[in-house]
Amino acid sequence: MTEQKTPMQRALPGLLIAGSLGGVGLVMVSLLSLAPPVDDGSEPRAVAQAEPTTVEIANAGAFVLPPTVGPGGKNVPLTPARLDAPPPLAAVPVVPAIPKPKVKTAKARPTRIKIPKIKVNAPIGAVTVSKKGVLGTPPLSRPNRTGWYKHSPVPGETGPAIINGHVTTRSGPAVFDRLRELAKGDHIYVYRSDGKVTRFTVSGIEQASKNAFPTKRVYGNTSNAQIRLITCGGVYNKTTHHYTDNIVVYATLSKKKG
Repeated sequence: MTEQKTPMQRALPGLLIAGSLGGVGLVMVSLLSLAPPVDDGSEPRAVAQAEPTTVEIANAGAFVLPPTVGPGGKNVPLTPARLDAPPPLAAVPVVPAIPKPKVKTAKARPTRIKIPKIKVNAPIGAVTVSKKGVLGTPPLSRPNRTGWYKHSPVPGETGPAIINGHVTTRSGPAVFDRLRELAKGDHIYVYRSDGKVTRFTVSGIEQASKNAFPTKRVYGNTSNAQIRLITCGGVYNKTTHHYTDNIVVYATLSKKKG
């Protein structure tokens, strides 16, 4: 029997993040199998000279990416993991995903996200992909709004639900301005239109260059219900109006009610 692909597998096998004006950035759709190879620092580079310099020897360890996504935390610098690293393991026991309705009804959708630690209490709107393969972001005129990619799983269902939000706009800090402060064990609550409330527990957080975005780790299928929160980070380029990096938070479903 041919295995049935999920909507996520069909519509979004891989995504790449690019920058946008003072915000979370754009998401470019591409097949994982067609994604160009990216040097993630996991393999040694060839050097032109026969022997490494003293400076290279002293700094060799600084360029070795960790094999796992870090836990984050106060005063802990965020770093990217190797591109072949899997999503971080759950911080607490996971609970079974919410099953999809057996009868045809209006699809549930996420309506609000709350993150107590960083004082986020924001509405969730739907975003989708344009003909050019660009995933929309919340309007810059609504800095407190987040965007759920409507072809990713509904938060609480099996797979990685994707929610993005701006870090800043021309008017000042935006909804995910403090996203980088989250750490392993923190809670994220997502409210749904069907009355269900889901609690996700952060399992890890990283800051990755947009030139080496961890597409497979972020958008790859999972066996349980997970969520990814994405915003911009790193250095802001005033000329291009782009940030250099992305902040990615990974979390797993740890409680549900309703």
